[in-house]
Amino acid sequence: MKSYMAATAGVERKWYVVDAEGQTLGRLASGIASVLRGKNKPTFTPHIDTGDYVIVVNADKVKVTGKKMEQKIYYKHSDYPGGMRETTLKEMLAKKPEDVMKLAIKGMLPKGPLGRSMITKLHVYAGPEHPHKAQSPETLTF
Repeated sequence: MKSYMAATAGVERKWYVVDAEGQTLGRLASGIASVLRGKNKPTFTPHIDTGDYVIVVNADKVKVTGKKMEQKIYYKHSDYPGGMRETTLKEMLAKKPEDVMKLAIKGMLPKGPLGRSMITKLHVYAGPEHPHKAQSPETLTF
C-alpha cells in the first residue's frame, strides 16, 4: 500500500468564517493555522499547501489572559540605527486589530515560501462584516 501524496492541482479548497469575539487569541490562532495548513483534512501533505481559506471577523474583540495587554510587546525595526519601535498589545488592538491576529497566526505557520503562500489565504477584519459573501463561507467554531 502506497502513501497518498497530494498534488497542487487536485487540492479542493473551502472557505470558512470564524468569529473571534470573546475567544482567546492564542487558542484561536492555533486552530486557524491548522486549517490554513490543511491539517484538518485526510489529504494533508507536509510539503504541499492543502489548506482552506479562512475569514476572521471581530478581530478587535479577541481576549487574552493574564497581564498580556500591558506586558506583550511587538517589535519592528526600520533598518536604520536606533530604528527600533515597540508597541504593546493594547496599543495594537486599538490601532490595528487585524495585525494582532495575523501576526499570531503567521508565527504558527511554516517558515519560508510554503508559509508565505499559506498566509495569503487568511483574511482578517476588525468588524463583523466581510466582503467575501460570494464565496459562501461555512461557519467554523473552535
